Amino acid sequence: MKELKIIGLSLLVFGTANAQDAEQAKKAIDAEQYQKAKTILKSLIASDSNEGKNYFLLGDVYLKQTEQDSAAMYFNNGLKAKNDAEYNTIGLGHIDLDNGNASAAAAKFKSVEDELRRKDVEQLIYIGRAYIDSDNPDYKKAIAVLNKAIEKDSKAAAAYLALGDAYIGDRNHNEAYRAYRNATSYDPSLLRADLQLGVITKNTRAAFPEAVEAFNKILAKDPNYGPAYRELAETYYLWGNTDTKKYNEYIKKALEYYEKYMTLTDYSLDSRMRHADFLVLAGDYKALEAEAKKMQQINSVNPRILRYLAYSAYENGNYAESIKAMNEFMAKVDPKRVIARDHLYLGLAEMASVISEDAQGNTIITDQAVFDKAITDIKAAAEKDIEITNQFNAIGKKLFGQKLYGPASVVFEVATTNPDNRNLFYDNFYLAYSIYYDHLNKSEEAQKENAVQLGKADVALDYVIKASPDAQDAYLYKARVNQRIQSDEAYQRMADAYNEYIRVVTEKGAAEVAKQKANLIEAYSNAGSYYAVTDTAKAIEYYNKVLELDPNDEYAKQELKRLKP
Repeated sequence: MKELKIIGLSLLVFGTANAQDAEQAKKAIDAEQYQKAKTILKSLIASDSNEGKNYFLLGDVYLKQTEQDSAAMYFNNGLKAKNDAEYNTIGLGHIDLDNGNASAAAAKFKSVEDELRRKDVEQLIYIGRAYIDSDNPDYKKAIAVLNKAIEKDSKAAAAYLALGDAYIGDRNHNEAYRAYRNATSYDPSLLRADLQLGVITKNTRAAFPEAVEAFNKILAKDPNYGPAYRELAETYYLWGNTDTKKYNEYIKKALEYYEKYMTLTDYSLDSRMRHADFLVLAGDYKALEAEAKKMQQINSVNPRILRYLAYSAYENGNYAESIKAMNEFMAKVDPKRVIARDHLYLGLAEMASVISEDAQGNTIITDQAVFDKAITDIKAAAEKDIEITNQFNAIGKKLFGQKLYGPASVVFEVATTNPDNRNLFYDNFYLAYSIYYDHLNKSEEAQKENAVQLGKADVALDYVIKASPDAQDAYLYKARVNQRIQSDEAYQRMADAYNEYIRVVTEKGAAEVAKQKANLIEAYSNAGSYYAVTDTAKAIEYYNKVLELDPNDEYAKQELKRLKP
């Protein structure tokens, strides 16, 4: 009996230790220390193959790292466990969701729900999490499942935490805030809930100081809670992009906080990739190149590393290496893993690789086919994610500066398709500007076939004028564009635009009139030529205005002599 008691006691102690280790694994997952979590869980499985939840937790870590095959292997092995095998059915359902098979996922989740006991809540939370974390999320189903969990246990902090995440995905920030507050009130040690409250504050964009304060309060509770440092880094990054005067200061802080976050992870490939993603945002491409090379030493076959090499090679001026790395990346990964930025960088590297200068210093394209493909790839970036057009302004202006007006107009035209583009005003102006100068560079025959493009320029300038009725250059170029269209309606629009240009300039006073003398002479002369056919008195008035600006203008003198009786 004494021996049996000792054995029983040892089993109890082992069971307690096993539970504690599982909780340690969960804490490591929450702290985004995935390698540490995997090490703990593999050890637990090796010591006790009958606990199905350990297989599930390990498979779930692999899903977080987008390693679906490894995740599926552990989920399937977990189905054979004596205890808690149903968690692995949830994991396999998560994979079904990722693969677009929602009906198969729903069937698996239902089979788990049907077998739940009255107090079983955790399984419902993980079903909700599957709907939230899937590549094909369904936030409303997640909300419904998590509310079932809360009906069973109204103080289940983890359920409220997951519910908050579901509401964030469903763009209901008020309910998300309420859910996170419930989570932290029922379990004050649940730092992730406090973190998410800070994230909501951070994403208001007007409350960066409050977000910083919220994350620092978390670190006051636990100075080693890595995700809080990551959120501080992202907060300062966003703040720097909003407060441009302090951009350098805040970006430096952001990078320092991210380095601190990295020291609190396990420097696994996954955490290094997170770091690389942030370096892309912060624009530290020297550090990105160094990080990418470290990742290659850890795992030389992971294709995602090629993405970082492509980005950093382009930014560091090695265009051929960038093209090679990106093409290799796209060939290796599932097409759904290719993002807009990948197409953009490929296009930019291709473009840069074939732009050169001739002996006279003029910009030339050395390979038109590669350049055309570059434009196609840049367009593909916008098709993949329209928000990336916020970055097109700098690309288009660079092309414009190189006097590549046609390609610049293509870039600006794509940019203007995004109604929420923060550069929309300037992109419309540069679209018109580029089309106009591209037109001037065309042959006389090609100009005759260019009315459609000129019409796009006219529409773009209308947008600029509507947004800024006193934008004098917009009126000037609208007049010039319509003069080149050469139709009766266009000539009338030309005269109207010149009139508005004259109004804006003269209202600014003598100094601006003197500054714009050449353009005013153009405006009075060209509008005068229109009025010479439609309104003789107006034409005479305008030619006299030309002579006030330049008494020696021969064209105005000749037209006045012709028009006066």
